[in-house]
Amino acid sequence: MNLTDARILVVGLGTSGLAALRLLCRKGAVVIANDQRDEAALGETAELARREGAELALGGHDPALFTSVDAIVLSPGVPRIEALRAAEARGVPIISELELSSRFVQATIVGITGTNGKSTVTSLVGLMCENSGRPTFIGGNLGRPLAEIVGSEAAGPSGIAVVEISSFQLERLERLRVQVAALLNVTDDHLDRYRSFDEYAAVKGRIFERQQPEDASVVPAGDRLCQALVSGSAARRFSFGGDSGAVRVIDDRIVDQTSGLSFPIDELKLNGEHNLWNVCAAALLARLVGVPTKQIQEVLASFDGLPHRMQKIRELGGVAYYDDSKATNVGATVAALDGLCRRRGKVVLIAGGIDKGGSYAPLRARLEHCGRAVVLIGQAASLIRAALNGCAIEIEQAPTMESAVQAASRLARPGDVVLLAPACSSFDMFRSYAQRGELFQRAVRALSEGST
Repeated sequence: MNLTDARILVVGLGTSGLAALRLLCRKGAVVIANDQRDEAALGETAELARREGAELALGGHDPALFTSVDAIVLSPGVPRIEALRAAEARGVPIISELELSSRFVQATIVGITGTNGKSTVTSLVGLMCENSGRPTFIGGNLGRPLAEIVGSEAAGPSGIAVVEISSFQLERLERLRVQVAALLNVTDDHLDRYRSFDEYAAVKGRIFERQQPEDASVVPAGDRLCQALVSGSAARRFSFGGDSGAVRVIDDRIVDQTSGLSFPIDELKLNGEHNLWNVCAAALLARLVGVPTKQIQEVLASFDGLPHRMQKIRELGGVAYYDDSKATNVGATVAALDGLCRRRGKVVLIAGGIDKGGSYAPLRARLEHCGRAVVLIGQAASLIRAALNGCAIEIEQAPTMESAVQAASRLARPGDVVLLAPACSSFDMFRSYAQRGELFQRAVRALSEGST
């Protein structure tokens, strides 16, 4: 792909946008960096863009600029603004950083999407590939933009790029071919961005576009929606979990009858029953790219999860405290509740944040079964309270994370779990889900023995 002297507009100067900007500048493009924020608000980010050689067009999105360039590279978080519609009407190509970067990658791409579990499965598969000795990149929506692979050994024909792909990234793909593609699940999420659940699900299914007969597609066994979304793929089809998956749970072991993998569940360090499906998916994906069984087993034995994803923080007064701040939608919170309710007593749930447009009704069904109480935070507190109206559990509201943890500790009884699984995004009270989880952990560690 020849970018020399092409005028490329990079919209959104977050991690993905900066990575795209660096790549484009290295390839000889004339890069214009655009962001809604002005230079003062961007601070060091604006200076980094300037040092890379980009022109700055900050403080808004001018349609005249968007229609004057040869192409636009769009960061995932940028909404459907008027300037983009003007560019589309003029025929200006608009792609994602993922699409741009993939054009400089010869490695086998393992793409993983789904509403929940993406980061855990991506990390597991990446570590398994690394453990096999092959040059491996792990990133995408998980943290490291794919642009960072360009020029490395992992980008070459012998490499593997294990990439978490969000729905936002899937919107702006043109040529990306994912040789091994997995759709883990689809539940309500991002309905503040998409017009309907069906539209959101269809975007998720785009991961299978442009697959060839020699490629592989992976979906959960028995999931009719995911099976429908993969139905148009030309690739070989595999499933995981359930009663019929190629890798599934049999007699308390993770079993792959094709490879001979048989790993005891009680030796896994991951928390939560829902992670059994994630482990099955990861083991299958790793096998499909040639990772030997021994290397898969070694990672399963050592991997203890990612920060803020069903992370056990401490046990105090017989109450266990779990940080699942990454549970930013109702489906993820339900999965966390299901996993804990099978193993422990009642749950005191801390939930709330920015509403994403889905229904909170599934929470009610779970909490009626295993809930002790709910402590609500953030803008969506009233919506969640309304959904739980009549549910036979205590409901309180807290203005801060510290006070929420204190209330949850007071409501919990020995044998219970206090679970942060907000079912909402974090940006009303926190910079990110990570900061939300960090403040939860800090408040939990500050609890004294007498507070439970």
